Amino acid sequence: MPKVSVVIPAYNAMKYLPATVESVLQQTFSDIEVLIINDGSSDNIIEWTAQITDPRVKVISQENQGLSGARNAGINHASGEYIAFIDADDLWLPTKIEKQVRCLDNTPQAGLVYTWTAWTDEAGKPTGVIVAADVEGYVWEQMVVNDKISNGSSAMVRRICFDQVGLFDTELTSSEDRDMWIRLAAHYHFAVVKEPLTLYRRHSQSMSKNRPKMLKNIRRVFEKTFASVPTELLYLRNRSYGWINLYTAWTCMDEKDYKEAIKYRRQALLHYPQLIFTNYFLRLSLAILIMQVLGSQGYDNLRSLTRNLRRLVLRTAT
Repeated sequence: MPKVSVVIPAYNAMKYLPATVESVLQQTFSDIEVLIINDGSSDNIIEWTAQITDPRVKVISQENQGLSGARNAGINHASGEYIAFIDADDLWLPTKIEKQVRCLDNTPQAGLVYTWTAWTDEAGKPTGVIVAADVEGYVWEQMVVNDKISNGSSAMVRRICFDQVGLFDTELTSSEDRDMWIRLAAHYHFAVVKEPLTLYRRHSQSMSKNRPKMLKNIRRVFEKTFASVPTELLYLRNRSYGWINLYTAWTCMDEKDYKEAIKYRRQALLHYPQLIFTNYFLRLSLAILIMQVLGSQGYDNLRSLTRNLRRLVLRTAT
């Protein structure tokens, strides 16, 4: 039996899927099975996967059930002790699985291990943005307030944990990973590999850019979560809404809509006024001011300069 089952949900994803699968097959840890879940695709995924000769790759086809349903199919078919998820447009650096397996093997109390994440553009080129969190151990409160994992391609989970918390919520059409991490954090410790081994591709079709859909689903996650918590933890509810509105304001800036960003920034402060003292809020306010003064082109030029400097620093550090 393989040590690790890798689950790749795929729906009309052939633009990116080959590179994703290649990044999995090139892992330094080779005791894996790769489960590609063809979730009712209408592209040429069947013809493409038929050409794959690596015996570790298996294709499971089903009618379209959405991301949660595809991940659940992967869990149900997985035979590994550990399960790792990667979306069909993301990438892994070669040592990701190896280092996560070593972490879970050496930390028996941990049910999940995540890595840091580097953002890339549509072509897979690093943008210079790295999502890095250090939280580990009992992290339920942190996960409820502000998702430290940030995407669905970072985590590796012990297979047995799903027997305790259940599968992904198929009623959610986004934020299903955040919901799962919160549920897992209620029962298990988390661990982290402090390296950006997950590459998260940001492009025009990214679900994180669909604000109404994202907010509708994250509200369901929050309300479901806080419906059953002890009364003394309800103060975290406003913090959670504050942070998600602040994050949403940043997505508005990505779309050059600083007026919408101002609206969400205001909502964030109404929910949780203490956000005004955070670096994340101060950076957002500075970005809004720059766009107001210099326009979207000037903002883009300044941001490109900043990211190029960040990439230079990263290359120098490595």
